[in-house]
Amino acid sequence: MKMEIRPLLMCFALCVVYATSKPTEKKDRAHHDAPLSSKEHDDGTNFDYDHDAFLGENEAKTFDDLTPEESKNRLGKIVDKIDADEDGFVTEAELKAWIKKAQKKYIYDNVERQWKDFDMNNDGMISWDEYKNVTYGTYLDDPESDDGYNYKQMMARDERRFKMADGNGDHIADKEEFTAFLHPEEYEHMKDIVVLETMEDIDKNGDGFIDLKEYIGDMYNHEDEMDEPEWVATEREQFSEFRDKNKDGKMDKVETMDWILPANYDHAEAEAKHLVYESDTNKDGKLSKEEILNKYDLFVGSQATDFGEALVRHDEF
Repeated sequence: MKMEIRPLLMCFALCVVYATSKPTEKKDRAHHDAPLSSKEHDDGTNFDYDHDAFLGENEAKTFDDLTPEESKNRLGKIVDKIDADEDGFVTEAELKAWIKKAQKKYIYDNVERQWKDFDMNNDGMISWDEYKNVTYGTYLDDPESDDGYNYKQMMARDERRFKMADGNGDHIADKEEFTAFLHPEEYEHMKDIVVLETMEDIDKNGDGFIDLKEYIGDMYNHEDEMDEPEWVATEREQFSEFRDKNKDGKMDKVETMDWILPANYDHAEAEAKHLVYESDTNKDGKLSKEEILNKYDLFVGSQATDFGEALVRHDEF
């Protein structure tokens, strides 16, 4: 069964905050890591931030009403998953990778939702032909169709990105490769394709650069005659002072990457360092399962007072 192309255009378009908006609203192409938690990080008050960072906000809630014993039991199973090399210890790097995964859970959930739509033969892989037929099936049946979309160009861009995500070059994507295809901004080896697609979208004169007019034109809709919002003037200054680093009046690929994929402070790395520092009793730079379970309240568990409150809430029912 062939699917309509419109719900799948996100696979072609950059995964950025770039929706149609009112002329006065600023469009933002820069990618920023999702926050580890919406809560304030203050261990003196509670460990809620650490719970969210370690588990993800939704999963952290499932621990709220557990007894200390239940929390430790579930945490022990999580520790086994974090210990990627199975040496019996959790390193800072392993913790960082786990926190990154929790941070990006919404991305993996999105991939899971789409996976069954594209894996037509249910072999646990998605080939380029499967993706192409599902996404562009209607166009392939009637290539002369004209409904305002340049499907040929879209398909070529998708294939180029698919090949970039396909690490072993077999034209078949496993789960990780398909995630890289759908969310290239999350993968180091895919960043060049994110920059290339962005430049293709904005570079209207096709000279391989983004000049000031193109930069502003991408963010601001000039069609409605009205006074420019103040942020437009600010963005012009941003372009001249910060975006165009070599002051040649335009942005090249490197300057564009610095704009749309900024080197942000790594919250996952900072949180991993914090958890190791707080839990590493023997100060050997890594955590044993025992050390983690001894600090279960920092990682997952409600503290004794919170658990008591949970019991009261249940008694009310």
